[in-house]
Amino acid sequence: MHVAMQTETSATESGWGSLQFVTTDILHIGYYELGRGPVVLLLHGFPYDVHAYIEVAPIVAAAGHRVIVPYLRGFGATTYRDRSTLRSAEQAALASDVIDLLDSLGIPHCVVGGFDWGARAACAAAALWPERCRGLVSAGGYLIQDVSGAASPAHPDQESVLWYQYYFLTERGRAGLVRYRRELARKLWHDWSPSWNFDDAVFERTATAFDNPDWVDTVLHSYRYRHAAAAGDPRYATLARKLTRLPPITVPTVSVVAESRASADSGIGRPGMFRGPWTHRVLNNAGHNLPQERPGAFAAAVFALDQMLR
Repeated sequence: MHVAMQTETSATESGWGSLQFVTTDILHIGYYELGRGPVVLLLHGFPYDVHAYIEVAPIVAAAGHRVIVPYLRGFGATTYRDRSTLRSAEQAALASDVIDLLDSLGIPHCVVGGFDWGARAACAAAALWPERCRGLVSAGGYLIQDVSGAASPAHPDQESVLWYQYYFLTERGRAGLVRYRRELARKLWHDWSPSWNFDDAVFERTATAFDNPDWVDTVLHSYRYRHAAAAGDPRYATLARKLTRLPPITVPTVSVVAESRASADSGIGRPGMFRGPWTHRVLNNAGHNLPQERPGAFAAAVFALDQMLR
């Protein structure tokens, strides 16, 4: 695939340098990078943004890595090139964005890590393109979605924490996400990370990423697709079929999960899906947003992967 690269200067973030842009066939991707050395690509989740790695990235860069942290499609500075493009956040699309970004930057391979949507994208990219992903750090374990099993109910304790996903399947949910995007995101932050004492400034720094005009449609498609309530983008159909078969991950992997989230992160229950070198870590006193809540521990997982790759 041919992709054109461009860089621009935008607002400066403390410790991050200038926001940069690259253009792929589908997206204008906004990203930050710092450091030199082997590449580590870090991917955020929903409802978060690049600031999830505001402390992790400098730690990893100082240890001799080139760290790249992009906004996912529909978040912050990352926008779609064409109005007609489906605002899809299916796992095949997110994984393809990883490879498109690497291609556009001339990066042959990297370590890829993430949490939430970012971990799903990282897992899918590692499974589909193991030659491009040297290793994987996944907060939550094996997070490739079993879309074909979307109609199978989980235990009520697990279903109850997914209320927002079912809400997003309705037009009432769309209206609620449009009107109360910040309030809904803040509630999820509190629910998923009850011991994380973030302040208004930290939240608002991230919440500006939700003002992207395509954020609502992108978020809704992610959850509607995973519950078989929306079709995927035909351009990713072949990749989507491969992911439906739940391919194993063969690259060296470090998975990490908060003890409080172990039951919610069902991917931990599928350790057999890691067929290469794999180690798993459980963190106490942490919630869902592991890189921002426990930056030292997340960076340590990257360094543990370094040891596995030697």
